[in-house]
Amino acid sequence: MRTSLNLQSEVLAALTALSQTTRLQAFCILSASGDAGIGAGEIAKQLGTPHNTLSTHLAILQRAGLISSIKKGRSVTYFVVPDSLGTMISFFIHNGSAAVPQKSLLDQSRPTNF
Repeated sequence: MRTSLNLQSEVLAALTALSQTTRLQAFCILSASGDAGIGAGEIAKQLGTPHNTLSTHLAILQRAGLISSIKKGRSVTYFVVPDSLGTMISFFIHNGSAAVPQKSLLDQSRPTNF
């Protein structure tokens, strides 16, 4: 069973993983590939990224629970984990209003009359 703290940790790990440009781009490519998935070599080619660098990025996305992989012989096909984005969206829908102050500090420090 997922606790609120576990879910928060999962979302934080996913957002941290996606906060780097190459990983975000790789995730978008994988999202577009759908159920067919896509090989690491093709992702590297589309991004113009060396294979060893991409491998590190894909490992980070996997540890964050955003993608999975299947190895067939020497090739590895990567897939977006179903509902990984849904989990994040659900988290923000259910917890978003509590995370945002009702009145920001910027609003409080602004003069009301100009």
